[in-house]
Amino acid sequence: MKTPFLPTNTYLLLALTTPSALLALLGLLVPLAIHLWNRRPGQEVAVGSLRWLTAGANRRLRNLRLEQVLLLLLRAALLAVLAVAVAGPVWRQVRPGGRGQVLISPELAGTSSLAAVRPSIDSLRRRGYALRWLGEGLPKISKAAWRADSLGRQTDSVRALSQGATVGFAWERIRQAADTFAGQPLHVLTPATLRGAQGTHSVLPANMTWQTLPLTTETTWLQAASGSRDSLRLLLGHSTERQTTFRTVAVARPAAGQQLTGPALPPLRYEAPNTGLAQVQPLPITPADSGWAQPAVPVRPAALRVWVYTTPAYTEDARYLRAALRAASAGLPGPLALTVATTLPDPASAPDWLFWLSAAPVPAAWRGRVGQGLHLWQSATGPGVADTTALAALALEESTPVTIWRRAQQPVNTAAEPLWTDGLGRTVLARQEQGQGAIYQLTTRLNSAWSELPDSPALPALLLSVLRPESVGAELARLGTHDQRRLDPAQLPTSATQVAGPPAPTDFQLLDLRPWLVLLAALLLAVERWLATRRAAFTSPSLA
Repeated sequence: MKTPFLPTNTYLLLALTTPSALLALLGLLVPLAIHLWNRRPGQEVAVGSLRWLTAGANRRLRNLRLEQVLLLLLRAALLAVLAVAVAGPVWRQVRPGGRGQVLISPELAGTSSLAAVRPSIDSLRRRGYALRWLGEGLPKISKAAWRADSLGRQTDSVRALSQGATVGFAWERIRQAADTFAGQPLHVLTPATLRGAQGTHSVLPANMTWQTLPLTTETTWLQAASGSRDSLRLLLGHSTERQTTFRTVAVARPAAGQQLTGPALPPLRYEAPNTGLAQVQPLPITPADSGWAQPAVPVRPAALRVWVYTTPAYTEDARYLRAALRAASAGLPGPLALTVATTLPDPASAPDWLFWLSAAPVPAAWRGRVGQGLHLWQSATGPGVADTTALAALALEESTPVTIWRRAQQPVNTAAEPLWTDGLGRTVLARQEQGQGAIYQLTTRLNSAWSELPDSPALPALLLSVLRPESVGAELARLGTHDQRRLDPAQLPTSATQVAGPPAPTDFQLLDLRPWLVLLAALLLAVERWLATRRAAFTSPSLA
């Protein structure tokens, strides 16, 4: 039922939770039938002849009339009240919403983009809209913060809110605001960057305007670092509205506490604590950033040591794996120290990764090193079983499908985490963490008779995502923080770009009417029983 929106407390609406229960109203025919057919016997009259009495009785049966109308109405009302109670009636009262909310991303504070739309925002304020930051808790924008923004500045609280915001969840923040201010029109302003529109795109209300503002900024940051005894290898990222690129810069390792020097480097300071890994600390670029300490980037070992142990039955697998690992090394922060051999490495200098390409079981000594930081990779063994499916992985594009023709017969450990899956949701590559290391179980092989993985151009990217699992943590957060690529407006929902007049009521206060109807039914039953008993007592002497 479509109803108009009236922003007053007197707008009420009756609704039924189980409308089909109203079919019970057909029971009203029962008391009517009883009253029509349950005729009271007539009194015997002593007459001289029965001929005229028989004719009068026939005329009476043909003339059906309602009697005891009040009792009939009480019984019908009792059945009607019970039927409506079963239907679950509720009384809904519309809760009036506020004038509206303007939600501004803290990243826009003090920027020229926000200054350009301040007249329209001030116009909404004069119409009664409230100003809030699109951050944790949706705090109100104070007059001091709004005044500082008009001067192109940021207060410490706003800067902390902006720098502490979770990257990629603007969509969920807007969804939270829509639930918090249900029924109110929303005007949302966010940067036109891709990082703010990541995550799950939930359904947004129609009474919302989402406006994206360009920041037109470029950033250069330190994404990762590795080092040898006298040098550092820095992976620098550079992001603009159009693209994000990376380049590697080699610089001399300075003394602890000194700033790094090199071509087009952002301000960086080298730190060497007494315990743990050395690290590179990003320094503030502008005085406005002086109150924000960016997290330090650890300096990883110079080379990633990978050992591929193979047997003659896995010669083809080792050849494809070696080529894919060399291609994946371009994305590592340091060089790749790769060894392919038919012998095991020296236990005194254990590698970081051990790819076990053999049908023989892994020795217990090497399994024991997993807890100390070894990453152990095991491929499928035995003949396997035929099974045609497609690999479904994040690093794959729809235009480059990878088919898997055979799978291992051995079941995957249920405690392992699936990294790669197929189109049916079954695990292709699983990881089980043990201490500082992990065991990786591949349910197929890098063999042309088992899958299309050896010939797939996506294999290096798939291996890189496994070799650098930290990229989903701190490194991914750094990338998301500095990513300036522009969002395509087509990704915004069409229903969230326009405001379609006054919003329909969405927030109601519900009152369950069933207890009151049950009470009314009890009252009607008591009156009906009293009236029926009184009438029976009144007519009993005449029937004796």
